Amino acid sequence: MNKVEFNAKVINEAGSLNNYAFYFTHDEENANDLVQDTMLKAFSYYNKFKEGTNLQAWLYTILKNTFINYYRRKVKTNSIMIKSDNISSSDLFKSALNNGAEGKFVMEDIEQALSHLSEEYYYPFSMYFEGYKYHEIAEHFKIPIGTVKTRIHVARQQLKKKLKPYSRDH
Repeated sequence: MNKVEFNAKVINEAGSLNNYAFYFTHDEENANDLVQDTMLKAFSYYNKFKEGTNLQAWLYTILKNTFINYYRRKVKTNSIMIKSDNISSSDLFKSALNNGAEGKFVMEDIEQALSHLSEEYYYPFSMYFEGYKYHEIAEHFKIPIGTVKTRIHVARQQLKKKLKPYSRDH
């Protein structure tokens, strides 16, 4: 199946994806956003889809993992804000001075470190980071689960070396 056919099939699934997304979000706008994110990921991982497998199940898995990752981020953000109930004026002054530029440099360094990973480490690590389970990654690449764990571990170690200036021990 070529990319145009694949894209058409993904778009045809939008209605059922929207119903599934609404099941998770209970909000129409959030469900639409979740479907858009899912479709964007599906389009970008076109080469990872194995023809002859269940496209709808593949899309549902992407949608579910995207929602779970969003939920984890939201819970983490909320818990961070709750823990900082007493904000001093000096903390407010420091945060007012931070314009976010350093975050841009950090993201560029992370992207550069990721780009130096070989494909055999990059793709399993990326899938794991997006919320896929070890066994799902193993099935996707048709490799043993131990190999998946090793590749993710090696990717982490390589990223730690490349990003050493950001470690707390540095």
